[in-house]
Amino acid sequence: MPVWRQIEQALAREIAAGTFEPGRRIPSAQDLAERFAVNRHTVRRAIGELEQRGLVRTETGSGTFVRERPYYYPITERTRCTQTMGNFSIATRYEVLEQRAEAPSPQVAEALGPQVRRVYRLVYMSYIEDRPFDYSEAYFPAQRFPGLPDVFARQRSVTRTLAEFGVRDYLREYTAVMAKLPTAAIARHLELSAGRPVLYSCSINVDLEGVPVQYGETYFSGDRVQLVVRNNR
Repeated sequence: MPVWRQIEQALAREIAAGTFEPGRRIPSAQDLAERFAVNRHTVRRAIGELEQRGLVRTETGSGTFVRERPYYYPITERTRCTQTMGNFSIATRYEVLEQRAEAPSPQVAEALGPQVRRVYRLVYMSYIEDRPFDYSEAYFPAQRFPGLPDVFARQRSVTRTLAEFGVRDYLREYTAVMAKLPTAAIARHLELSAGRPVLYSCSINVDLEGVPVQYGETYFSGDRVQLVVRNNR
C-alpha cells in the first residue's frame, strides 16, 4: 500500500475515534511529515484524499480542520431553535453580545412596518454542545415590547420572551438563505477564518394576526448546520 494511503487511513481512524474533534485543526503538514517520517508532499496527498472523502476541510492560511457533524435545523412555519435542539436532547445556550434601542434601518423598517419608529436590536450567539452555532441580530418593535432586552437577558429565548408580552405563538412568514462572506468580527465569534463563506439568513416572524414581531439576520457556519425546509403536513 502506498505510504500516503497508509497515512490517510491512519488519520481517518484517529478522526473516527475522536482523537481530532470536529471543528478542530489537525497537526500541520510539517508536523505530520515528522511524525510519519515522510516528506510534506506525501502528507499533502493524504490530506487531499481525506478532503475528497469529506472528513476534513482546508482553509488557506489557517490549516486543515476536521469537518463538523452538521445539525439538522428545520425551517417551518414555527421555527424554534431551542425547542428543536431540545427534541434531540442537545444542550443549547445563548450569550448576549449587544443590546440597544435605535431607529430602524430601511431594511428593518420594511420588514417590521412603517409604523415602527424605534426597535430593540439584540445581538447574540447561540451555542450547541458548547460549540458556536450561529451569530444573530434580532430586531423587535420597541413600543409593543417595552423592556424586551431585560426579559431576553433573563429568558435567553425568543419564544419565552415574546410569551411574557402575550405573544404565545408566532409564525415564520419569510426566510431567505444565501452564502455570504462574514465580517472579521462575525468570523471570530463563529471561530472561522474571515475568508470562509457562511450561510446567511434573514427572516420575519409574525403573530397570529399577521403583524410582524421580529426581524432577524443570522449567520451559520455552513459545516455545522443542515437547513431543511419542511412542509408542515
